[in-house]
Amino acid sequence: MDAAQQDATARARELQRSWYGEPLGALFRRLIDDLGLNQARLAAVLGLSAPMLSQLMSGQRAKIGNPAVVQRVQALQELAGQVADGSVSAAEATDRMEEIKKSQGGSVLTGTGQSTTSSGAPTVRRVVREIQSLLRSVAAAGDIIDAADSLAPTHPELAEFLRVYGAGRTAEAVAHYESHQS
Repeated sequence: MDAAQQDATARARELQRSWYGEPLGALFRRLIDDLGLNQARLAAVLGLSAPMLSQLMSGQRAKIGNPAVVQRVQALQELAGQVADGSVSAAEATDRMEEIKKSQGGSVLTGTGQSTTSSGAPTVRRVVREIQSLLRSVAAAGDIIDAADSLAPTHPELAEFLRVYGAGRTAEAVAHYESHQS
């Protein structure tokens, strides 16, 4: 790889970090490990070709162009967290991955009801993911952190909200949400 290609790859990975919170290679490798997949299976679940997944992972391509694929990535991240915390078994995860594969994406705020309690109310995790998705749809993580830094001297609580939901991990946002309920 020549210097120009290395520079382009580094720029692509930095863009991925600002758009997705980390380079897609790291994110996809973690999903592969956490969910027991290989690259071909991950590509199939996401609805990407294997070469496209490889280009995203290597930094040859920076952005996922299809919003439905981005939402499938987010759904797989949530599923991986549930497998890790033991709330979803490996067999259930396989079934859920098939559901994720078939999902068409759509508006972040029009849930299908799959993440609701028996009373029909959305789960805390679902509400947090919707807040995160909404913030991340209007600004990159780096821009959200810059805005939070600007607000911190006069509005520290709002700055914290932006940092936690706009650039933090879902588990941190869930804890923040639960700590601020009356």
